[in-house]
This record gives sequence, structure tokens and C-alpha cells, in this order.
Amino acid sequence: IFRLDKTRFHVIGAVLLTAQQALLHPTAVVKTRMQVAAEAGRGFSVFRSILRSDGIAGIYRGFGTSAIGSLPGRALALTSLEVSKDVTLKYLEKFDMPEATRLGIANGVAGMVSNLVSCGYYVPLDVVRQRLMVQGLPGTTVCHGPLDAIYKVIKSEGFRGLYRGFGLTTLTQSPSTALCWGVYGASQHLIWRACGYGDELTSKVEKPSHVEMIAVQSAAGMAAGACSSVITTPVDTVKTRLQVMDNYGGGRPSVMKTVKNLVEEDGWWGFYRGVGPRFVNMSLCGTTMIVTYELIKRLSVKQQN
Repeated sequence: IFRLDKTRFHVIGAVLLTAQQALLHPTAVVKTRMQVAAEAGRGFSVFRSILRSDGIAGIYRGFGTSAIGSLPGRALALTSLEVSKDVTLKYLEKFDMPEATRLGIANGVAGMVSNLVSCGYYVPLDVVRQRLMVQGLPGTTVCHGPLDAIYKVIKSEGFRGLYRGFGLTTLTQSPSTALCWGVYGASQHLIWRACGYGDELTSKVEKPSHVEMIAVQSAAGMAAGACSSVITTPVDTVKTRLQVMDNYGGGRPSVMKTVKNLVEEDGWWGFYRGVGPRFVNMSLCGTTMIVTYELIKRLSVKQQN
């Protein structure tokens, strides 16, 4: 019987997911600045502008805060993901449904539960991280590091200021995560069947090689991330601006003020600001995160008698 070594699972997960985060952080910075700036331009021009003005440090703004602050959140997310997926799979065994559907539902439920559990932890981190990413843009407050950002938010709005956009984050991330994991579970199953493997990968005499497994998981992960990014970008744009912009002519920013301001600046197309970098980010994130997740599980397996 194979089970996970929980200590190894969380240690390896922290290392590999931090490396994955470092790889994709620049696309998150570009996406965030495009969503907030009045005239951001195209993704690559924003990237070059950041490099010209701030160098490499500019495209990694907020990375230290995000990487260190995410460690407890990752443990929480990975644990809730595994537990909820196992529980859902066991519950669905009583229903007569195709394997692709069962896996899609189980992965989707696990992704949503994992996100809901970790949202309370990640939203304040997201507020601080994104404020550091958009330093210098009109309508934003200058912050000298994460502690200064926390101090200024709490001073102006109290503790609830750290939870700006919590509802929108849940609205964005929960269906996004559920959709991502659901598409991943179903598409991976369909790809395996198209390659001649059955539900348990036993239709062929030989089991798939590591290269085949990585290729299928990568393709399924990319499809999952791409679908999720296109559907959820409008809400993500509103959420990002709500979390980082303070200059709304007085009063606490609200969803309606943010939407109105965005439409006045850019029309309805403004809701898709940053869709290019976000598409790249989430497609690559879907691939690397899921392949990393599967690798973490393989490296963490222990055999018990």
C-alpha cells in the first residue's frame, strides 16, 4: 500500500512550488501593472518599460513577500486538496458515471475546497504583494516594503483593509481553481484514452514512461490554465484594482466605483486588461503547477507493509 510521507510532501512541495513561482512571477507583475495603469500598453512593452526603469528587481517586485508568506498557505492548500479529492472520489464511487466525469468532478471539488480554505490566508498577502508590484503608478500609495504596506493599509482602513477584494477573490479563484482542476482531471483522462491507455493506464502491455506522463500532464495542465484565464480575467481585473488603488476621489474604494472607473478609462474592453500576460501566466502555471504537484506526490510516496 502506498501512502504519502507528509513531511517530505510539504518540504518538497515548498521548494518546488517556490521555484515555479519564481519562474512565473514576472508575468504576474506585468499583468498587475497592466490592470492598474491608466495607459499600460501591450504586455511586452510594459515588461521592457519595467526593465528599463527598475532592472531585474522591477519584474520581481513583491516576490520575497509572496514566496516567504506563501509557505504556510501552500501546506494548507496541498493538504486540503488531497483530503477533499480523496473524500469526493470515495463518495462518487456509488454513482454510475464515466471515469472522466468522476475525475473531473473530484478534481474540481478539491480545487474549490482548497481555494476556499486558503483564501482567508492569501487575500492579505495578495493585497500587500500587489501593492508592492504597482509602486509609482497613479492612484497607488508608496510603500517601503511589506511591513510599511501593512501599516499604511491598517492605518487608513483598519484590519478590514487587508481583506479588500475578499469577495471578488473568492468569486474569481474558487470557480477558476475548480475549473482548472476539473478540466485537468477530465482532459488528462481523455488524452490517456486517446493514446490507447484505459482508465487505470493498463490497456497497453507497458505502462507509460515518465516522458509520456509529463507530456500528458503538461498538455492537460495547459488546457486547464488557458480555459480558466479567459473566463475569469474580467473579475480578476476589478479585484486587482480594488485591492491596490486608493485615489477614487475620497471614500473607501468599492466594486461599483472600480467598475465605473474602469469603463470610463477603457470601455468594456478594459475588463480584459492584462489578459495576454494572464493567459501566459495561467497556461504555464497550469502546466508547471500540476506537473510539479504530480512530481511532489511521486517523490513523497512511501511503502508500508
